[in-house]
Amino acid sequence: MAPTIRVTNLQKHFGSVEVLRGISFDLSRGQVLVLIGPSGSGKTTLLRCLARLEVPDSGEIWVDGARLDGRAKQQQNVGMVFQHLNLFPHLSVLDNITLAPRLVRRMSRDAAVAEARELLRRVHILEKAQAFPSQLSGGQQQRVAIARSLAMQPKVMLFDEVTSALDRELVKEVLQVMKELAEDGMTMVVVTHELWFARNVANRIYVLDQGLVVEEGSPEKIFSAPDEERTRRFLGDLL
Repeated sequence: MAPTIRVTNLQKHFGSVEVLRGISFDLSRGQVLVLIGPSGSGKTTLLRCLARLEVPDSGEIWVDGARLDGRAKQQQNVGMVFQHLNLFPHLSVLDNITLAPRLVRRMSRDAAVAEARELLRRVHILEKAQAFPSQLSGGQQQRVAIARSLAMQPKVMLFDEVTSALDRELVKEVLQVMKELAEDGMTMVVVTHELWFARNVANRIYVLDQGLVVEEGSPEKIFSAPDEERTRRFLGDLL
């Protein structure tokens, strides 16, 4: 079976700065890959290339057997949830979630609303369907953002430090939703500093530094017996 994601020799420059210096990996359906590493190591740029928000200078990205080349239909296969929320403040939670399916997937309003309500149930905030973003906590807003991405029925979900701006008591509720998505078989690539999530949910962990994967392995290997001094130093700083 072909991998859900295949990345080969991905490179990206911003001016004279090499941000990605030849990243390659395969990720099978239902697997969770967690990316860790110091700030500026290329983690977010890698996610943005996977979501086609940045165009790589060289290399290839394949999702579900199709090479990403910027076509809108392909981009629907990749959902991304950001650190900073992009909910429309003037729309209710329900309207935030149904907007893209109605415009892009050409769903009827009734069908889009039914699907949105099911997604809100899935992320445990169905009771907030008629609320506006300003009436929600940060954790609730982040769960709406997850539901909104899921409404496009992506094959892959990308998460970029989605809990970093939340108060500690709200982090757990968002990580629990992400854990449930993984248990349901969603293929995921996650940038996070939440070691609990990386230990308990990831199938593989990649350690990035200066645009390269400097170490990879299972959570047990990375956290218990890393080979690289850079990995040990980074984990030591977090702990």
